[in-house]
Amino acid sequence: MENLTIGKLAKQMSIGVETLRYYERRGLVEPQRRTSSGYRLYDNGARRRLRFIRRAQTLGFSLDEVSELLSLSDRPGESAAEVKQLAREKIKDIETRIRDLERMKTALSELEAQCPGHAGTTAECPILTALNQGGSAYEEGGEA
Repeated sequence: MENLTIGKLAKQMSIGVETLRYYERRGLVEPQRRTSSGYRLYDNGARRRLRFIRRAQTLGFSLDEVSELLSLSDRPGESAAEVKQLAREKIKDIETRIRDLERMKTALSELEAQCPGHAGTTAECPILTALNQGGSAYEEGGEA
Protein backbone atom coordinates (compact mmCIF):
# COMPACT_ATOMS: atom_id res chain seq x y z
CA MET A 1 0.00 0.00 0.00
CA GLU A 2 1.64 3.16 -1.24
CA ASN A 3 1.39 6.32 0.82
CA LEU A 4 1.27 9.45 -1.29
CA THR A 5 1.86 13.04 -0.34
CA ILE A 6 -0.87 15.53 -1.15
CA GLY A 7 1.03 16.78 -4.18
CA LYS A 8 1.60 13.32 -5.65
CA LEU A 9 -2.00 12.25 -5.07
CA ALA A 10 -3.35 15.48 -6.55
CA LYS A 11 -1.15 15.01 -9.62
CA GLN A 12 -2.20 11.36 -10.04
CA MET A 13 -5.86 12.34 -9.84
CA SER A 14 -5.43 15.43 -12.06
CA ILE A 15 -6.79 17.80 -9.44
CA GLY A 16 -5.24 20.76 -7.69
CA VAL A 17 -3.68 20.49 -4.26
CA GLU A 18 -6.06 23.19 -3.04
CA THR A 19 -9.01 21.13 -4.32
CA LEU A 20 -7.78 18.15 -2.35
CA ARG A 21 -7.37 20.31 0.75
CA TYR A 22 -10.89 21.63 0.23
CA TYR A 23 -12.27 18.10 -0.01
CA GLU A 24 -10.44 17.29 3.19
CA ARG A 25 -11.96 20.32 4.98
CA ARG A 26 -15.39 19.19 3.75
CA GLY A 27 -14.76 15.74 5.22
CA LEU A 28 -14.91 13.99 1.84
CA VAL A 29 -11.40 12.56 2.01
CA GLU A 30 -8.89 12.15 4.81
CA PRO A 31 -5.18 11.46 4.89
CA GLN A 32 -4.30 8.06 6.30
CA ARG A 33 -1.80 9.76 8.57
CA ARG A 34 0.57 12.67 8.89
CA THR A 35 4.32 12.52 9.09
CA SER A 36 6.16 13.92 12.11
CA SER A 37 6.73 17.08 10.07
CA GLY A 38 3.00 17.38 9.33
CA TYR A 39 2.90 16.15 5.73
CA ARG A 40 -0.34 14.46 4.78
CA LEU A 41 0.00 10.89 3.54
CA TYR A 42 -2.84 9.30 1.59
CA ASP A 43 -3.50 5.65 0.81
CA ASN A 44 -5.41 3.86 -1.94
CA GLY A 45 -8.68 4.49 -0.07
CA ALA A 46 -8.24 8.22 -0.66
CA ARG A 47 -7.62 7.57 -4.34
CA ARG A 48 -10.83 5.52 -4.55
CA ARG A 49 -12.81 8.25 -2.76
CA LEU A 50 -11.46 10.90 -5.11
CA ARG A 51 -12.48 8.78 -8.12
CA PHE A 52 -15.94 8.41 -6.57
CA ILE A 53 -16.18 12.18 -6.01
CA ARG A 54 -15.17 12.97 -9.58
CA ARG A 55 -17.58 10.43 -11.08
CA ALA A 56 -20.45 11.71 -8.93
CA GLN A 57 -19.69 15.30 -9.92
CA THR A 58 -19.65 14.25 -13.58
CA LEU A 59 -23.20 13.01 -13.07
CA GLY A 60 -24.17 16.42 -11.70
CA PHE A 61 -24.12 15.75 -7.96
CA SER A 62 -23.13 18.67 -5.73
CA LEU A 63 -20.50 18.19 -3.04
CA ASP A 64 -23.24 18.01 -0.40
CA GLU A 65 -24.90 15.24 -2.39
CA VAL A 66 -21.53 13.56 -2.92
CA SER A 67 -21.02 13.61 0.83
CA GLU A 68 -24.37 11.85 1.30
CA LEU A 69 -23.50 9.28 -1.35
CA LEU A 70 -20.11 8.63 0.22
CA SER A 71 -21.76 8.16 3.59
CA LEU A 72 -24.18 5.65 2.07
CA SER A 73 -21.35 3.91 0.24
CA ASP A 74 -19.48 3.57 3.54
CA ARG A 75 -22.47 1.59 4.91
CA PRO A 76 -22.80 -1.33 2.45
CA GLY A 77 -25.47 -3.08 4.52
CA GLU A 78 -27.95 -0.20 4.24
CA SER A 79 -30.92 -0.16 1.91
CA ALA A 80 -30.29 1.31 -1.54
CA ALA A 81 -33.62 3.19 -1.36
CA GLU A 82 -31.96 6.43 -0.28
CA VAL A 83 -29.41 6.20 -3.09
CA LYS A 84 -32.20 5.65 -5.61
CA GLN A 85 -34.11 8.63 -4.21
CA LEU A 86 -31.03 10.85 -4.55
CA ALA A 87 -30.65 9.68 -8.15
CA ARG A 88 -34.33 10.39 -8.88
CA GLU A 89 -34.01 13.90 -7.44
CA LYS A 90 -30.89 14.52 -9.52
CA ILE A 91 -32.68 13.33 -12.67
CA LYS A 92 -35.56 15.74 -11.97
CA ASP A 93 -33.06 18.55 -11.44
CA ILE A 94 -31.30 17.73 -14.71
CA GLU A 95 -34.62 17.62 -16.59
CA THR A 96 -35.53 21.05 -15.19
CA ARG A 97 -32.16 22.45 -16.25
CA ILE A 98 -32.60 20.97 -19.73
CA ARG A 99 -36.01 22.65 -20.06
CA ASP A 100 -34.50 25.95 -18.88
CA LEU A 101 -31.65 25.63 -21.36
CA GLU A 102 -34.11 24.87 -24.18
CA ARG A 103 -36.10 28.01 -23.31
CA MET A 104 -32.89 30.05 -23.21
CA LYS A 105 -31.80 28.61 -26.57
CA THR A 106 -35.17 29.40 -28.15
CA ALA A 107 -35.18 32.97 -26.82
CA LEU A 108 -31.61 33.64 -27.91
CA SER A 109 -32.20 32.03 -31.31
CA GLU A 110 -35.20 34.30 -31.89
CA LEU A 111 -33.18 37.37 -30.95
CA GLU A 112 -30.22 36.26 -33.05
CA ALA A 113 -32.46 35.77 -36.09
CA GLN A 114 -33.74 39.36 -35.71
CA CYS A 115 -30.26 40.88 -35.37
CA PRO A 116 -29.09 42.57 -38.58
CA GLY A 117 -25.49 41.61 -37.81
CA HIS A 118 -22.93 43.26 -40.08
CA ALA A 119 -25.68 45.26 -41.85
CA GLY A 120 -26.76 47.13 -38.73
CA THR A 121 -25.46 49.02 -35.74
CA THR A 122 -25.40 47.98 -32.10
CA ALA A 123 -28.19 50.49 -31.49
CA GLU A 124 -30.40 48.38 -33.77
CA CYS A 125 -29.41 45.05 -32.27
CA PRO A 126 -32.39 43.29 -30.63
CA ILE A 127 -30.03 41.16 -28.53
CA LEU A 128 -28.54 44.22 -26.85
CA THR A 129 -31.98 45.84 -26.59
CA ALA A 130 -33.34 42.76 -24.80
CA LEU A 131 -30.38 42.73 -22.43
CA ASN A 132 -30.68 46.45 -21.72
CA GLN A 133 -34.45 46.64 -21.42
CA GLY A 134 -35.67 43.10 -20.94
CA GLY A 135 -38.42 41.67 -23.04
CA SER A 136 -36.83 38.47 -24.31
CA ALA A 137 -39.07 35.45 -24.69
CA TYR A 138 -37.11 33.69 -21.95
CA GLU A 139 -37.60 36.51 -19.48
CA GLU A 140 -41.26 37.01 -20.39
CA GLY A 141 -41.84 33.34 -19.65
CA GLY A 142 -40.96 34.08 -16.04
CA GLU A 143 -38.01 31.71 -16.06
CA ALA A 144 -35.12 34.18 -15.89
